[in-house]
Amino acid sequence: MAYSERLTNIIREAFADLPDVEEKKMFRGVCFMVNGKMCICISDDNLLCRVGPEIFEEALEKDGTHTMVNNGRTMKGFVYVSEDVLQKRSDFDYWINNSLAFNKFAKASKPKHKK
Repeated sequence: MAYSERLTNIIREAFADLPDVEEKKMFRGVCFMVNGKMCICISDDNLLCRVGPEIFEEALEKDGTHTMVNNGRTMKGFVYVSEDVLQKRSDFDYWINNSLAFNKFAKASKPKHKK
């Protein structure tokens, strides 16, 4: 599983003071779960940010972004951001702040029971 340690460490640092953060291996990388809900993932050299459908189109206008497609379906509210455009802290702050803001309203996935 290859993913950017640089991105991972920046998100770890940003989430260090949050009370309920868990790291899970997902999407060929690592996902940061906040309050039991997926917030930001690092996959390859990209952030996968869960920003919600309200700002989805606006977020896609930013440089270095593209949609998440799952089984041929665009996942509205999920935006991939290339590491190339994440050079300054302010670049990260936009994605971190919007992902955390949506996390308050996001629904948690139902737990999967192993058979």
